[in-house]
Amino acid sequence: MSVDMSSQASDSNEEDFGANSEEEDDEDDGAEEEDQTDYYEGVAGDVEQQSADSFDPEEYQFICLSYKDSQHVLTEEVNTVAAALKVSPSVAKLILVHFHWQVSQILDRYASTTPSPFLSLLSKSVPTRHPSSLFGDSLLALPCQHSFCKACWEQHCTVLVKDGVGVGISCMAQDCSLRMPEDFVLPLLPGEELKDKYRRYLFRDYVESHFQLQLCPGADCPMVIKVQEPRARRVQCSRCNEVFCFKCRQMYHAPTDCATIRKWLTKCADDSETANYISAHTKDCPKCNICIEKNGGCNHMQCSKCKHDFCWMCLGDWKTHGSEYYECSRYKENPDIVNQSQQAQAREALKKYLFYFERWENHNKSLQLEAQTYQRIQEKIQERVMNNLGTWIDWQYLHNAAKLLAKCRYTLQYTYPYAYYMESGPRKKLFEYQQAQLEAEIENLSWKVERADSYERGVVGGEGELSASDRGVGLGSLKQSC
Repeated sequence: MSVDMSSQASDSNEEDFGANSEEEDDEDDGAEEEDQTDYYEGVAGDVEQQSADSFDPEEYQFICLSYKDSQHVLTEEVNTVAAALKVSPSVAKLILVHFHWQVSQILDRYASTTPSPFLSLLSKSVPTRHPSSLFGDSLLALPCQHSFCKACWEQHCTVLVKDGVGVGISCMAQDCSLRMPEDFVLPLLPGEELKDKYRRYLFRDYVESHFQLQLCPGADCPMVIKVQEPRARRVQCSRCNEVFCFKCRQMYHAPTDCATIRKWLTKCADDSETANYISAHTKDCPKCNICIEKNGGCNHMQCSKCKHDFCWMCLGDWKTHGSEYYECSRYKENPDIVNQSQQAQAREALKKYLFYFERWENHNKSLQLEAQTYQRIQEKIQERVMNNLGTWIDWQYLHNAAKLLAKCRYTLQYTYPYAYYMESGPRKKLFEYQQAQLEAEIENLSWKVERADSYERGVVGGEGELSASDRGVGLGSLKQSC
């Protein structure tokens, strides 16, 4: 599994000005904490407006913009702010970056006070007047009046642009954070190649600082995703088909919130912990001890030699997994660990981490194996149709089952980072119960899908086929669990 740990942070200034700045900072501090409990906030109202059977809580409205289209969106907002504040477009861009391109907020604040005090509040980080030239071409200065020779400005800008800096280029004076507008920087850059790089970095920073836009994280993909309301929801690029979370641009991770998944991925990338974990691709049958390799996504294993049914994760008898509570997904805390030595606590912490990591990683591997099963199912459906053994509609239930299995297993995979960071208590017990129900339904469907894939050629309704009840009731219960 690839883990993208690159920072997606914008260069934009995170501070804000005005009388309500402290309140807004407090709201921002609490936002991540509320993500976990309010992940599906508003879903109930959406279900009321639509059919409960057809409603998908992960549905999220977004559009994919090309480079040209996104430039047009940015230019319209720049022109609006520049005209209202009576500043140049290059200065308007810096103001928009500072306010994360919330045009209405800028105009409201500008209208609620006199223009001069409003612009003076920005003067520490955003120039509100055009840079000036002192003593002809020998000295140049920003509105902060820190003057330097043109050659020094050129070297300063060239070095920073080569380092990949765009909007973040600021005054050379020590402790001066005043940003340099693009029409001041561009004439100082030698050569068109460096100027083109600077323009690309500016575009990147403009998009990353925009509260409604996100760059597609796909390799060399120029597309931009635009939404009305920025939330941690699933989006997919129309060009490269990359699926990711709009808020953090990591792989989509419902029901885990962005802050938790960042902590989890950092933990998984820490060699000091994962070095102690040996990812075994083979295990011994708990009954006859023959070595078994997992070649499918289902965790319900059957020994080819002694036909013993057992769980791949805990090696327990599979019959115990058919009970109401699917114990395999629940970590059993040691209640006396706080009274034991630091070494014992460290071992217990590692044991707990490996418990959740092994299940997280196992579901990821199952997804990859089940993707191969899905491909085989597609090929065999095509073969059946070509041999006049039914139509595409007749075999659509197999296609639907495999697609739903992938979606639900992906969700189940991301329940484990969520559960790892949850505090022990009634809320976690309820979550683990729901997690166990989903786990049981998924393994049941996975078992049936894999055996439906291994039917005897030309035999309709043969051994391994999903029954009529499996096709309807079984898939319905899985949808509800998911």
